[in-house]
Amino acid sequence: MEVRGRSAAVNHRLTSMAVILLLWAIGIFARLIMLQVMEHDKYAAIAKHQQEQRVAILAPRGSIFDRNGQSLAISVPVNSLSVNPREIKDVRMTSQILASFLNLDEKVLFERLSKAKSKHSGFLWIKRGMEPSETEKLKSLKLGYATFQTEAARQYPAGETAAHVLGGLGVVPSVKGTPTPGGPCSVLTPGPDPQGVMGVERCLDGALRGQDGSENLLHDVHYAGIESHVNSVAHPGTQLTLSIDSRMQFVAERELKAGVIAKHARSGSAIVMNPYTGEILAMANYPTYNPNERPTSGEDPIARWNLGASVPFEPGSMFKVITLAAALETTDLKPDSPIHTGNGILVLPGRVIHESHGGLGTLSMADVLARSSNIGAIMIGMKVGRENMYDYARRFGFGQKSGLPLPAESPGILRPVSRWGTTSLASIAMGQEVSVTSLQIARAACVVANGGLLVKPRLVLKRGDKAEPIEAPVRILKPENAILMREMMEGVVLHGTGRVHARLNGYTSAGKTGTAQIFDSTTHHYTHNYNASFVGFAPVTNPALVVLVTVHNTSGENGQGADAAAPVFSAIMTEALRMLDVPRDIPETEAASAKKTKKEKNFNDVSIADLGGPSVMEEDPSVRQLLAAQMNFVPAADEADIPPAPSLAFGGGGRGPVRNPAMTPSPQAVSAATSVQPTMSPPAPVAPQAGGMMARSHEPLVPDFRGKSMRDALATASGSGIEVTVEGSGVARAQLPLPGTPLRQGDKIRIVFTR
Repeated sequence: MEVRGRSAAVNHRLTSMAVILLLWAIGIFARLIMLQVMEHDKYAAIAKHQQEQRVAILAPRGSIFDRNGQSLAISVPVNSLSVNPREIKDVRMTSQILASFLNLDEKVLFERLSKAKSKHSGFLWIKRGMEPSETEKLKSLKLGYATFQTEAARQYPAGETAAHVLGGLGVVPSVKGTPTPGGPCSVLTPGPDPQGVMGVERCLDGALRGQDGSENLLHDVHYAGIESHVNSVAHPGTQLTLSIDSRMQFVAERELKAGVIAKHARSGSAIVMNPYTGEILAMANYPTYNPNERPTSGEDPIARWNLGASVPFEPGSMFKVITLAAALETTDLKPDSPIHTGNGILVLPGRVIHESHGGLGTLSMADVLARSSNIGAIMIGMKVGRENMYDYARRFGFGQKSGLPLPAESPGILRPVSRWGTTSLASIAMGQEVSVTSLQIARAACVVANGGLLVKPRLVLKRGDKAEPIEAPVRILKPENAILMREMMEGVVLHGTGRVHARLNGYTSAGKTGTAQIFDSTTHHYTHNYNASFVGFAPVTNPALVVLVTVHNTSGENGQGADAAAPVFSAIMTEALRMLDVPRDIPETEAASAKKTKKEKNFNDVSIADLGGPSVMEEDPSVRQLLAAQMNFVPAADEADIPPAPSLAFGGGGRGPVRNPAMTPSPQAVSAATSVQPTMSPPAPVAPQAGGMMARSHEPLVPDFRGKSMRDALATASGSGIEVTVEGSGVARAQLPLPGTPLRQGDKIRIVFTR
C-alpha cells in the first residue's frame, strides 16, 4: 500500500509537470504566433529601423551662367561628416576633438551631440562641405563613429561679382513660436539641408535644387556597414542662364564703388538695361559681399541687401521726365511752350516752394527739364491734373512690382488720388511724395529710349535649354512723344544740369539728374543729405543701353545728382557701349575730353585754338577774328557763365544754362545759300528782327546755327536745302556767313563746333 501510494504521487507530479510543460509550450507557441504573425509588421519595422538607415542622396544644384556662358554659381564635390551618436562614448571629448578640427563652436556641438544621444539617434550631420585639409586630418584619426560622404557644395567663381543677384545658400533653423520666413519667390523650410535664402538662389530654389534621391544602409549590431540599396536616383537641378553680362557687371560694380567712396556716401546702386528687351545686363550694389563667405559680426548690415530692387527712395527731379511725358500726352504743351516760373518763389496752401536756382523767369518746357526747374515742373503738373498724373505714373510701372525673380522686390509708394493732399500734385510733379526703386526708374527710362513701350525687366534668359517666354511690351507713349522726350533729355546733357559730367566721349547721350533730400521720419523734416541719381541712355538717335546710377546719403553741393551720379553713369555707359561695339555717332577726341574740367572756363577765356583745329588757323586772319568774335555773342551751352546751384530744398536738379534766343528763319524763307569768301572783308553783324529776319524779308537769309548740336544743325540745314561744311564736334560756336545776312545761291555755310 505504501509502495502504491508513492507510485501514485510520482505519477501525479509527472502529470502536473507535463501539464505545466504543455501549457508553457502552448504559451511559447502562442507568443511566437503573436510575434511572427499577429505583430509581424510592427516588429519587422522595429528591426528594420535598428538595422537599416535611410540616407538622402542630395541632387547636385543647377549651375548658373551669365549670358556669355561664364559660370556664376556651380556645384563641386566635397566631403561632409556625419556621426553615429550611439557609438560615442564620451560626448564631451568628442565635441572638443571635432570642434577643434572643424573650427566649430564646441558648446553648440556638445548640445547637439548630447540631444542626439539622449534620443538614441543613429545619425547626425556635423559639418557639410568640409575643406580637403579638414577631411584628411579627421580621416587620419580613424574615428569609428564618423562617416564621410561625398556631396555637392555651392561655389561662386566670380566672388563678389553679381553677389546681390545670385544670393546664396543657408540652413534655415526651426525656432519655436516664430513663423517660417517666406515670400513671393519660395517658402523657406526649416531643416538641415542648405537652400536658397537670397537672390536668384532663393526665388528659383525649386528649379535649382532638383530632386533628391535616397538609399538604405544595412549595418550589423556594431553599426558596421554591410550593404546599401539605392531607392531612388537623384536628379540634378536645372541650369539657369541669366541676362547678366559679367564684364558689364564688373565695370558697374567697380565704378559704383569708386563713386560712393569719392563722395563719402553710405551706399549706391547701378543698373544697366537693354531698353528694347528689358534684359538686365548689370545690377550692382555697394557695399557688397562675397557669397562664398559666411556673414561676420562686423559686416555692414546693408551689404547683402539688393538696394536696386528692394529699397525705395524719393526720385527727386528724375520724376520730372514722367511729368513732362504726361503733359505731351494729355495737354497741348510742346517742348517750346513757354512756362512762367516767376521770380523763383511759388506760394502754395500751407507751404512755399523756392526754386533751387533762383528766379528763372519764363522757360520753354524743354528748358524746364534741362535746367530742372521745380516751379516749372509744378506748373506743368497742374496742367496735367491729378488723375492724369497718377494714371501715367502707374503706366510707367510705379507703385507696383515688376515681377523680377528677386526676393523682397519693393513696389515703391504711389498713393491713390483719393489719399492725395492739397499740394500732393505739386510735390509729385517734382518727385516728392512718391517712392521708387532704381529698377523702376531704369524701366521708365527704357520707355523713352525704345519709343514709348513699357517692357518687363528680364533676368533669366533660359532654364536648361528652354528659353524663358518674353512678355509683349505695352505701348504707353505715342512714338512721336517718346522722340520729343528723347530730345528734351538730350538737352539736359547738352546745356542742362548734366552738361559737365554726363557727356560721353564718342557718343551722344541723354538723361536726367535727380537730387532728392532724404526725409527724416523722426523729425518729419527734410535733411541736408541727398539721394543723388542720374538716369540716361545712349546713343540718342538709336539707344542701345539705359544706365541708372543712384548714390545714397550724400551731402554738400558736390553730393548732388550731376556731381555724384552722372560721372559714374558716364564711366559705366562708355565702357558698356564699347563692349557691345556700338558705333560712335560723334567724333571722339581726347582734346574735347581734356577740356572738361571740374570748374568750367568762362566763355571769354576760350582761345582761337578752341574753334575747331588747324583748318581754322590756316584761314585769313580777318575770318579768324570774326569767328572768335562770335564766341562772345552766343554762349555755348556747356560753358555758359552760370552760378552754382545751392542746396536743393525740394529735389531740384542742379544748374542750367543762360541761352540767347535762336534766330532761325522759317524753312520757306531760305531757298539758296551764299558764303563769305576768305579774301573779302568780313561783313559786319546785322541785328536781326523778330523771327531772325532782316528788314529785306523778300531775300533768303542765313539762319543762326550757334548753340545747336551737330545733329540739330545738320537737320535744320537739310530741311531747308542749305549746304553746310562742319568742323570740330560738340556744339556750334561760330559760323560764316553771320546769321541774318543774305544767302547767295550755290554757296555753303561754314559751322564751327567745339565742346
